[in-house]
Amino acid sequence: MQRELGGRASAGLIVLICFFIAALEGYDIQAFGVSAPKLAPALGLNPGQVGWAASAAMIGLVIGAFVGGWFADRIGRRPVLVISVAAFGVFSIVTAYVQTYEMLLVARILTGLGFGGAMPNLIAIATEISAPNRRAATVTTMFCGMPAGGATVALIARFAPELDWRTLFLIGGLLPILLVPVVHFLLPETKPAHDPKADRRMGQTLFGEGRAPGTLLLWLVFMLTLVVLYLMLNWLPSLVIAKGLTPQDGSAASLAFNLTSIAGALMLGFVVDRAGFRWPLAICYLLLAGVMLTLAQATGLAPVLILSGLAGFLVLGAQYSLYAVAPALYPPHVRAAGAGAAVGIGRLGSIAGPLIAGELRQIGWSAGQVFALMGPVLFAAAVATVALGFLSRSRDD
Repeated sequence: MQRELGGRASAGLIVLICFFIAALEGYDIQAFGVSAPKLAPALGLNPGQVGWAASAAMIGLVIGAFVGGWFADRIGRRPVLVISVAAFGVFSIVTAYVQTYEMLLVARILTGLGFGGAMPNLIAIATEISAPNRRAATVTTMFCGMPAGGATVALIARFAPELDWRTLFLIGGLLPILLVPVVHFLLPETKPAHDPKADRRMGQTLFGEGRAPGTLLLWLVFMLTLVVLYLMLNWLPSLVIAKGLTPQDGSAASLAFNLTSIAGALMLGFVVDRAGFRWPLAICYLLLAGVMLTLAQATGLAPVLILSGLAGFLVLGAQYSLYAVAPALYPPHVRAAGAGAAVGIGRLGSIAGPLIAGELRQIGWSAGQVFALMGPVLFAAAVATVALGFLSRSRDD
């Protein structure tokens, strides 16, 4: 592998830099969810349009994940990451200045392109700098930046409720731009030497040699998990308000969701490194289904906060552990592309989640009904995870 760890940064500093990149993505995603109650009336959006705007960044992310992963295996992780971080910084700033629904959609799609390009590279770097028995812990530590960034937005909204929603996106755009030189000068290049034959056998890599069932199940679990995760990230404050609570209560629920998710990611990553992913993740999904069904019935602030926190603990722990599982299914020279494909296909769920919530709210579904619908989705994820554990060629078979 073309590693430059000695000449650039230690493994700990690499994880820290990637943590901050993930935090900026988490900040932006949660910024949209927290801003939605103010953004919608400012731009004259109905719930269905809010759902589309929330999903627009994920549409861009799907494209960016495929393209970014493909290029990273050819020109390197670092240059693709630099371009990606700069892109989501610039277009987050653009989001702050939109005046129409159409402009908002374009800005969010382009922001998502940057996020998508960054994701498979973060996964590949984490995999390539960590020992196999520490891979899940390294990946989950790195991606804990996402809920940390989301919690930052929730704190801002909680303690500065009068802050203009456009300011949140300005902050979220300036910080990535400031991080670009750090990425360029301190991150190492970890990609292995490129195998030109890999260009002609990507389909074989994903589906050949008995990998097809594992690849398809991995994509399915990613999609189902992200339906729930992005519905919660984008709609939790609005759904809490729809239960009769205040906007500040909605921000508090987002804060609980994000803060507990950090602990969940770290703990589940530790467990997966030692016990494999099959049963820990399956149990996690079943518990989460119960939490969502209970949240559907909750009315007071205290139970809503407790259940939101439990949901964050479980869903982020599951999602970030999947990031560690994905690259282990593929050879090193196409690891970023394989992870990018899983991220890209899986992000169809992140598009669907906010859209489902928006359309259901538009036709009159209650907040409780929207939460309850996630129960069957999570049960299906548990079944698919067990099947993936038996079929995949990962180390815990």
